[in-house]
Amino acid sequence: MAKAIMIQGTTSNAGKSLLTAGLCRIFKEDGYKVAPFKSQNMALNSFITDDGLEMGRAQAVQAEACGIRPDVRMNPILLKPTSDKGSQVILHGEVKGTMLAKDYFATKHELIPEIKKAYESLAEEFDIIVIEGAGSPCEINLKENDIVNMGMAKIAKAPVLIAGDIERGGVFAALAGTMLLLDEDEKLMVKGTLINKFRGDVSLLEPGLRMLENIINVPTIGVIPHLDVEIDDEDSLSGSLTDEKRDKIIDIGVIGLPRISNFTDFNPFSYIEGVGVRYIKSVGEFGNPDMIIIPGTKNTMADLLWIREKGLEAKILKYANSGNPIFGICGGYQMLGKTLSDPDNVEHGGEMSGLGLIDYSTIFEAKKIRTQVEGNLSNVDGIFKRLSNEKYSAYEIHMGITDTNENIVNKGNIYGTYFHGIFDKENISKIIIEELLKKKGLDISDLKTFNNDEFKESQYVILARELRKSLDMKAIYEILEKGI
Repeated sequence: MAKAIMIQGTTSNAGKSLLTAGLCRIFKEDGYKVAPFKSQNMALNSFITDDGLEMGRAQAVQAEACGIRPDVRMNPILLKPTSDKGSQVILHGEVKGTMLAKDYFATKHELIPEIKKAYESLAEEFDIIVIEGAGSPCEINLKENDIVNMGMAKIAKAPVLIAGDIERGGVFAALAGTMLLLDEDEKLMVKGTLINKFRGDVSLLEPGLRMLENIINVPTIGVIPHLDVEIDDEDSLSGSLTDEKRDKIIDIGVIGLPRISNFTDFNPFSYIEGVGVRYIKSVGEFGNPDMIIIPGTKNTMADLLWIREKGLEAKILKYANSGNPIFGICGGYQMLGKTLSDPDNVEHGGEMSGLGLIDYSTIFEAKKIRTQVEGNLSNVDGIFKRLSNEKYSAYEIHMGITDTNENIVNKGNIYGTYFHGIFDKENISKIIIEELLKKKGLDISDLKTFNNDEFKESQYVILARELRKSLDMKAIYEILEKGI
C-alpha cells in the first residue's frame, strides 16, 4: 500500500492545489510512483478522462505533475454548483443527480465506502499518494460528516501539513486558530505547517515562526515564496485572466459569466507574448477588444439572462454587427444560437431566445455528453478561415444538443464549438492570433510559436525546483515514513 501525506489549508485558496502538484512532481523526480487524490472537489472547472469520465481539473493537473494520465479515482466526488443552494453531484465520473446543499450534507456519509474504494484502489498501484483537502478543516458546523479534510486523513491514515496564506494577512492567527478548533486526535495528525505566498526577507519572519511553534507545538516545514509559475488554477478568480498585460497588442475579452466553467480554455492565449486576456463583467469593462469569447457555463440559460440584465447583450450584438470576431465555447456556443429549450428542467426550464448570431438551436437533455475528441475542423469561413481542416484535440462536456453535426459552426466572423481545450494546440491558437494581428495591419513575423504541452511541463519543473528551495524535504520524507 502507498504511503500518504495530506495538504490541508486554513482557508480556501491557500494554495493547496499548487502545493499538492509541487509535491507530486518532487516525489516523481525522486523516483517514486506517485498519484494525487481529493475525495470531494467543488469546482466548475472539470476534466474528461480518456474513458469519458468527469473529474476535477485540479486533480488532472496534479496527475500531469506526476507524469501519469488523469484517473477518475483521483477525485471520486465532484460537485458542480448549479445555483447558490444546489450542485450537480458526480460520483466516479458519472452524474448522480442534482441536490440541494442541505440534502447532500445529510447523506454524504453514505459516500464514505465509495471514497475508500477509490483511494484503496489507487494506493495499491502507487508508492505515494498526495492528498488535497478542501477549504478549512475547521468548519465546525460541518465537521460531523467530514469526508474531505480530517475525515479523509483518518481514512487514509495520512499525516497532515496545514498551509496558511500569508498574503491574506493574519497567517499566524489562522494557523493557531485552526489547531485550536481541531479535536485532540486530529491535532496529533498535524505534523507541520506551511507559510505560503510569502514576499520579503524570511529572516524577519523567523521570530514569529518560533513563537507559533511554541504555541501550537507543531514545526514549520517551509516558507514558500509567491511563486511565478503558470499552472492551471482551480478557481477562475485566482488566475491570470484577472490581470491585464500592460504591453498587450492583442486584447481578448472573455465574458465573465457568473457560472463560468472550464475557464482554462483561454489560458493558452494569455501565455503568448503581446496577447492580453481579460474578463468583461459590465458594459463599462467592454472596451474595444480584438476578439470576444463567450465561455462555457454550468447554467447556460441563467447566464444568458445575466448577460441581458447587465446590458451586455446589446454590446455583443453591436460588436458582432461591426464584423468583429466572437468565439462561443460550449454554453457560450449555445447562447449564440436562435433558441434555447429546456423541456425537462435540466438547467433552468422553459424556452428563451438566444443571441441569434448563428442559425442553430439547442435543446437540453438529462444525458450528459462526456468525451475526448480529435480530428480535423470543418470548413470555416470568415476571418479565421485558415482554421479549415486544421487538426484538433479537445473534449466535450455538455447536456445540450445543438441541431448541427459540424464540429465548428460559423456565420461570418461568429464561431461556435462544443470543444473545450480547442485553443491548446499551437496550430489553432497561432492562426487565430495571426489573423487578429493581420486585421490590425500588424506584422506577424515576430509572433513566437507556443507549444502548450512543453510550456506546462516547464512550469512543473520550475514549481518543483522552487519548492525544494523552501521546503524541508528531509522532514517531509520523515513525516511520510512515520505516518501517524
